[in-house]
Amino acid sequence: MSRRNNSRSANRSTGTGPGDSFPQDDDKRDGNSRRGRKRGRDGGNASNASRLILFGRHPVLNAIYNPQRTIHKIWASEAVRDEIVAALADTERTDVQLDAAGRTDLDEMLPPGTVHQGMAMHCAPLPQISVEELIADTRDEEQCTVLILDQVTDPHNVGAILRSAAAFGAAAVIVPDRHAPPETGVLAKSASGALETVPYIHAGNLNHTIEKLKAAHFWLAGMDGYAEQTLAEAKLKGRVGIVMGSEGDGLRRLTRENCDFLVKLPMSDRIESLNVSNAAAVALYELYRTRG
Repeated sequence: MSRRNNSRSANRSTGTGPGDSFPQDDDKRDGNSRRGRKRGRDGGNASNASRLILFGRHPVLNAIYNPQRTIHKIWASEAVRDEIVAALADTERTDVQLDAAGRTDLDEMLPPGTVHQGMAMHCAPLPQISVEELIADTRDEEQCTVLILDQVTDPHNVGAILRSAAAFGAAAVIVPDRHAPPETGVLAKSASGALETVPYIHAGNLNHTIEKLKAAHFWLAGMDGYAEQTLAEAKLKGRVGIVMGSEGDGLRRLTRENCDFLVKLPMSDRIESLNVSNAAAVALYELYRTRG
């Protein structure tokens, strides 16, 4: 996903606080960036599309550099204002409103305990590609990794998985429509900017999605602590989908049965399992290492 945008200079407000924190008509704008081709259906929760708030340095700055992200307003403390102004100038955003906001203002605007680092952004959810479009986009790639999450519901875990997916070159993170977190500020903060670079696809029925990936020559490997072989022993090459289940229940029966292989990570007997985001990072690293 490109990180550049063609507009002009920012339209900068000099307000002293958040004030009209969530404008009711911002979702009616035409957008303020030269957006890429809008593919598939909109990601996120449509009913809250005009109220998506990102916060924290990496989510906000990466969103500014993402031409597919429509931004309505940014709040910034004096300490980080120059960094925001520089990013807006660098990307030539024409009509982004930048308001001054003290840390207390941001603390009051956001949920208790939010680590906002002096900045927040009101924006629209990203346009989302479909599984079919992902397959078309990666058709010519001999080496390709995707992650499929089966009912992983914690946005912190999913955000951390997106971050690992970006680090180790995964093409997408795919989740079902139900029992998966939507695009939120918490998920974006945990992803540390990776939400802007790794497609996060809500794909409806997960087993139908697995069949589509198989038809596109992906090998599907389900992570299961009771599998007979490790991920390294499976020696997976080419186009691979790693399927991971929830921490409590693991893979559902049909999901497990639809995988081509079941694999596990080698572990000592001092602990039973890893957090799903940690396990995803190790699995992605193993595939990335063997392909390097």
